[in-house]
Amino acid sequence: MSFSDEFNLLLRARYPIIYIPTREEERVEAAIAQAAKLQGDRAVYTWDFVDGYQGNPNDVGFGKRNPLQALEFVEKLPMSAPAIFILRDFHRFLDDISISRKLRNLTRLLKSQPKNLVLLSSQIAIPDDLTEVLTVLEFPLPGAADIKSEIERLLSATGQQLESKNLDDLVRSCQGLSIERIRRVLARAFALHSELRSEDIELILEEKRQTIRQTQILDFYPATEAISDIGGLDNLKDWLIRRGGSFSDRARQYGLPHPKGLMLVGIQGTGKSLTAKAIAHHWHLPLLRLDVGRLFGGLVGESESRTRQMIQLAEALAPCVLWIDEIDKAFAGVDSRGDAGTTSRVFGTFITWMAEKKSPVFVVATANNIQSLPPEMLRKGRFDEIFFVGLPTQEERKSIFSVHLSRLRPHNLKQYDLDRLAYETPDFSGAEIEQTLIEAMHIGFSQNRDFTTDDILESASQMVPLARTAKEQIEFLQDWAAAGKARMASKHSPLSDRIQRQLQQPE
Repeated sequence: MSFSDEFNLLLRARYPIIYIPTREEERVEAAIAQAAKLQGDRAVYTWDFVDGYQGNPNDVGFGKRNPLQALEFVEKLPMSAPAIFILRDFHRFLDDISISRKLRNLTRLLKSQPKNLVLLSSQIAIPDDLTEVLTVLEFPLPGAADIKSEIERLLSATGQQLESKNLDDLVRSCQGLSIERIRRVLARAFALHSELRSEDIELILEEKRQTIRQTQILDFYPATEAISDIGGLDNLKDWLIRRGGSFSDRARQYGLPHPKGLMLVGIQGTGKSLTAKAIAHHWHLPLLRLDVGRLFGGLVGESESRTRQMIQLAEALAPCVLWIDEIDKAFAGVDSRGDAGTTSRVFGTFITWMAEKKSPVFVVATANNIQSLPPEMLRKGRFDEIFFVGLPTQEERKSIFSVHLSRLRPHNLKQYDLDRLAYETPDFSGAEIEQTLIEAMHIGFSQNRDFTTDDILESASQMVPLARTAKEQIEFLQDWAAAGKARMASKHSPLSDRIQRQLQQPE
């Protein structure tokens, strides 16, 4: 149901007080005015703390710097006069006992009158004693149709025309921004070269980065890593390549749903984060990184509000990849935390969205400690697939060495004995192989020469891999994956061979 439909329904049902959290005052007030016309041309009164009531000449300035008087104004109008009262920034006064009591008194009165109070706020901040009398209604960011209409209006005002494809590209790139920010960035483009061009998409992307930085919840992450930068993990790469076109219109016409997401479970340093970046780059989608710790705020209701804001922003930027790194640390011991249930509510909102979302937001979650994750997170329907990323095989280590050395010494790659390097580094993860190469470069640089295979082997001999220091944790993960709880990311790992042998054994 759209915002307009839901708002009209609340008006007809005589919901007395409607709370709309939004930063787009101008657009939501225009939507309310439109709804007022559909409801028999209701009168709309707008109040703010600085100017009081505005609009009607007889009432201009009434209630200035007096929120209680602003509420008393509602009782001044005839009982049968239909009206909507918009009160801006009113969340700041809800903790006042006189305001709280007056709102509850008005709730009883307005049930029998064609009047509604609309509280506009940039955030959700509702005291416990008002939760029963306020109805929260989300106001979404502008959709593709709204954005296209705004861009066409600006083009018409400047006498410019754009090709259909360029217009669609601009509309798609503007998704996730408010109308005010869209106007601002397009005005900047006009100021630069007196017209809109296809290359202005970079300006829009920078505006998106600015918006996301201001939320302090999501990061707009640059994704330059390619699938070819991942050494090994052939099963996982095949799975990703097969779904490369799943976000296209052709896939929708075929009847395919949008992919939900992917969980990567495994040992630290095995390429889980690299894979998340490579997915976004390969699918040509923006990569958003969520630090779950930022969702939790100190005020009552703030964490839930931030979670809803994160979901709204991710869906507005869709299609996109939402990367949640080390999700096991964020939701470990959900039921045992002493935070009055805040973590449980955030977790519940998050996994419900994951299971029911229809928007093309592809969630990539990584986890090192599967024991700490709530079982609900691993239930079918949250993710399309769960992959276990184990330690690389000898052949995969050779591939990882090749990837790194091709980047570091593209012209001298043949000087390095990749087979020997792979053989001499058992139990090394991809991250540890990279660190070994960096240490070898320090050895060569300190002696004013290029680093060699022997330098790499020397640095490897001085490193104790995580597989030996965290042996119990790794064995638990391997047993968990071998029990059929996850799909193998590598085709020919020792673990996948072990699973294959188990399947072939007679019962």
